[in-house]
Amino acid sequence: MSERWDERNIPDQRGRVAIVTGANTGLGFETARMLAERGATVVLAVRDVEKGKQAAARISGDVGVQALDLASLDSVRSAAADLRAVHPRIDLLINNAGVMYPPKRTTADGFELQFGTNHLGHFALTGLLLDRLLDVPGSRVVTVSSGGHRIRAAIHFDDLNWERSYSRVAAYGQSKLANLMFTYELQRRLASRGTTVAVAAHPGVSNTELIRNSPAVFRLPVTWLAPLLTQNAAMGALPTVRAATDPEVRGGQYYGPAGRLEIRGHPTLVRSSRDSHDRAVQQRLWTVSEELTGVTFPVV
Repeated sequence: MSERWDERNIPDQRGRVAIVTGANTGLGFETARMLAERGATVVLAVRDVEKGKQAAARISGDVGVQALDLASLDSVRSAAADLRAVHPRIDLLINNAGVMYPPKRTTADGFELQFGTNHLGHFALTGLLLDRLLDVPGSRVVTVSSGGHRIRAAIHFDDLNWERSYSRVAAYGQSKLANLMFTYELQRRLASRGTTVAVAAHPGVSNTELIRNSPAVFRLPVTWLAPLLTQNAAMGALPTVRAATDPEVRGGQYYGPAGRLEIRGHPTLVRSSRDSHDRAVQQRLWTVSEELTGVTFPVV
């Protein structure tokens, strides 16, 4: 695989339908832009529809907007129903949206905000849309994780919502580890179908709005040293876009920057932590996620 993969390598996407969550800014916007410029019909699934419309107006191509608040299962169900009504087939579902290091808050359904948004919201959305992908050759579910899946990360089944104590860093790590475990377990369930695959990606350290809730001890140095420590959103989106479009990608793979410590660089195949490959925890997380969201998948 080329270590210099960039926008020029994106194959023709004409005739494909892509749903990108959190696509009004940052990584999601750049992902949507690249896909639309290669001919895909792209839907920006966003919490703020007006901002979504403003973002869509900045992209050349066939771009629509769908209201979606991943912190509300009612909103997820409504968005899925809308998308199903308009799109009988979906080629790409890109689970990109996320929150990082917020003060302790809960979703509309009472889940810790990072776990509820980053994992459970995307888990539910994927389950509700998956049948629209299953019979589509080359279809993919791409979920964006983070290098944060290695930092103080574990699935705290005894306190998933951090009710006893709260660490914004550890809670973020749990949500990003869950993204990977979801991808690997979904791929196992999809393998017998032979059409849709599940893939993960991470953006390295990208200079986007996601950093706004980071603790000052992290945020300030990154702000000062951004040119050295980060890459722009377009580069940060490339691992996601490669995972979504490169013909050489296989189910269950994980893409990130090729540079030192996977902080920046062109996208390449990378490895996730040993914990992320714990099959028993993956399966338990899947079962718990179905129970918490009330969403079951058309694959077993």
